[in-house]
Amino acid sequence: MLNYLWGLMLLLGVIYGAFTGRIDAVTNAVLDSSKEAVSLCVTMLGVMGVWVGVMEIAKTSGLIKVLSRKMQPLIKFLFPKIPHGHEANEFILVNIISNILGLGWAATPAGLKAMEAMEKLEKERGNKEYLETASSSKRCASNEMCTFLVINISSLQLIPVNMIAYRSQYGSINPALIVGPAIIATFVSTIVAVILCKVAEGGKHK
Repeated sequence: MLNYLWGLMLLLGVIYGAFTGRIDAVTNAVLDSSKEAVSLCVTMLGVMGVWVGVMEIAKTSGLIKVLSRKMQPLIKFLFPKIPHGHEANEFILVNIISNILGLGWAATPAGLKAMEAMEKLEKERGNKEYLETASSSKRCASNEMCTFLVINISSLQLIPVNMIAYRSQYGSINPALIVGPAIIATFVSTIVAVILCKVAEGGKHK
């Protein structure tokens, strides 16, 4: 759908430029935007390389394991039906820690593996509703999957790396000024997400 919307907007821009005699402005805009897009991609690639590397160092040094142990009570509260020691817990923890540190790129692979592990868990449990829909075009998500997805989307971020990089790229005097508001906004969104998930989960069991 988004592809159609973007395509329509581009087409309307070209048509408008042609009818108003400003097709040269359209051409210049395309060239300038292309140059800016390449520059932004290079900038973000560098940022991504640094922080993904930091994440790998944290894993190798054992820091992730230490943080995982500290966060076990939180994971137990959020996902009470996932057995202790199950592989899904590790992937969920890596995903949450990555998101908190603003490492969305490092969080994505762990998030996908967490979903796969939770899907495997549902099959092991013999969840009838899940098994009936797993082979059809309609997909069924467990409470844990829904909770994980909502928390992932609303994730608390202590270091909004993406926003800092974008602000720096576009000439912000103080790119890191966004840190405070970002922490407050993502903290509130995460709390609301957890509350809604628990309310929905409780209602489903009634």
